[in-house]
Amino acid sequence: MDPVIIRYATEDDLDELLRFEQQLISAERPMDPTIRQGHVNYYDIRELLGTPNAAVAVAEAGGRLVASGYARARKARSYLDHEYYAYLGFMYTVPEFRGTGMNRRIIEFLRQWALATGLKELRLTVYDSNEPAIRAYEKVGFRKHIIEMRLPRDDY
Repeated sequence: MDPVIIRYATEDDLDELLRFEQQLISAERPMDPTIRQGHVNYYDIRELLGTPNAAVAVAEAGGRLVASGYARARKARSYLDHEYYAYLGFMYTVPEFRGTGMNRRIIEFLRQWALATGLKELRLTVYDSNEPAIRAYEKVGFRKHIIEMRLPRDDY
């Protein structure tokens, strides 16, 4: 297997990142009935690539992108003990590379960016029914913290 390189994404990666985003949305649609039908975007990837307040990381193997993720500085709630934190998102790994540590390596790369930026708190959101993702995040040290709940529309 070719060595895997973790690096910052560039504009040259945009087309593949947009494909990753659509794969992620397809995987998450069954977990969230509120995602609109048709074409949607979760992120403005081009904007993420161009802002100093975010870092988009990719894993590359054999000249091919195989995983992605981003960290973005977000303002914390006023009552917390930190003013800003790094919010992680866009965590995607192509199917044949799942279970090979790509998620861990992307998170570590983004954690280093966050620390260099002065952000000592890392947070992310994950669907409660996405057990493989929860296990992957727990493997790198994340712990459940707050549970967001919703009342399904048919129940009120």
